[in-house]
Amino acid sequence: MRTARPLLPWVVWGVAALSYAVAVINRSSLAALGPATQQHFDIDATTLSMFAMIQLVVYAGLQIPVGTLLDRFGATTMILTGGLFMAAGQTIMATVADVWLAILARVLVGAGDACTFISVMRLLPEWFSVRQLPVVSQLTGLIGQAGQLVSVTPLALVVAGFGWTSGFLGVAAIGVLVMILGGFVLRNAPGDGTLAERLTGRVGRLSREARSLGAGEATGAFAMPPPETGMMPVITKRRMPGLGFWDKLRRLVALPGVRLAFWVHFTSPFALNVFILLWGTPFLTGGVGLDSATASGLLNIVVVSSMTAGLLLGPLSSRFVERRVFMNMGITTAVMLVWLAVLLWAGPPPMWLLIVLMIVMPFGGPASMIAFEVARSHTPRSFAGFGTGFVNMGGFIASLLVIVLIGFVLDLQGAGSPDHYSLTAFKVAFAVQIPFWLCGLTMIFVEQRRTKRWMQEHGRRLR
Repeated sequence: MRTARPLLPWVVWGVAALSYAVAVINRSSLAALGPATQQHFDIDATTLSMFAMIQLVVYAGLQIPVGTLLDRFGATTMILTGGLFMAAGQTIMATVADVWLAILARVLVGAGDACTFISVMRLLPEWFSVRQLPVVSQLTGLIGQAGQLVSVTPLALVVAGFGWTSGFLGVAAIGVLVMILGGFVLRNAPGDGTLAERLTGRVGRLSREARSLGAGEATGAFAMPPPETGMMPVITKRRMPGLGFWDKLRRLVALPGVRLAFWVHFTSPFALNVFILLWGTPFLTGGVGLDSATASGLLNIVVVSSMTAGLLLGPLSSRFVERRVFMNMGITTAVMLVWLAVLLWAGPPPMWLLIVLMIVMPFGGPASMIAFEVARSHTPRSFAGFGTGFVNMGGFIASLLVIVLIGFVLDLQGAGSPDHYSLTAFKVAFAVQIPFWLCGLTMIFVEQRRTKRWMQEHGRRLR
């Protein structure tokens, strides 16, 4: 038992990260199937964008409610609930032909996805030391990105070879298997039992004697005790339903570090999300004119680059805590500049430029994980789930708006179906990303200065 207990945090994390990878598979299951989805349901570009839009609306809209439930019921319950929703959604997606039922399926997928990531992030501080958290967070994102490898190529091949129903039922089956594993492994914190143990009423010795790898260090995300935030009345005072929620949100948003974390997450990941979730394959095949095999190869570069970025940024953000927001801003600026080169290139962009885009753009995903490190440094511990959910809304609000705007602009140009796609139309449509980058970078700069001033006033330093 002496050798097993220190491994338990890594086992719990591994299954939690696997659950997140399954959520990413579900989230991006239409990544390489945009044209196939249009043909399967006989829909235009705006309707296709509704699949992703509804999914992201549900995902973003549930972040704070899920964060509240997370603080109350724990990460294990929320992860397994999310898995159940996603399995149900993909089962419906596999078996219906009506577009509105398919949209309902994406609602369930979005709801399940909303439960998963922030719950996994909530587990990490319970099992790992503060110094380990940036690296473990990036590794979690890396494993999640590996899920995109499944949705980019294998799922597309299964759908092409065995049919729509078999492909999506396979995704649902994977989700069920990981749920069962989670029921026997996941624990909210050292000393807590698994779901299976709680259901049987018998908590095993491994669970009872488990300990965190951060045992013995000061609790919380701060190097010093947090100052009075005015949030304690929200925790201790009974309120009418709904009022406590808005009061918590108001008091949380009053902290400049939390607002900074929101804008960091808003700005860096949306280009990657938009490309992977929906518009990457149509742009490469219908716009640039590549064949499906070449487009899939480029999407695989996206995923591998994102995983590599996670490996690099984890240690860097852990070592250079004071510079992590500037890392995010630098990466976002690089993504914007490469996209501008693609959009302004006369005619089809050359393959070397597309490869550069596929390598640079994915860094925005791991860079967005820095937002959760910022949030952890400024959110009271009892509000960890609530705060993580609020910050996580940022990137997906931006992704949602850009996805919908691209579909809308394509339709305005009469290029809303695979038969009418054109490179010029896609370049105009993808230009809608530019104001989102400029707005986000401006707000990061503003909130960074406000946060620095707030910390100086309260005698704080980051950890």
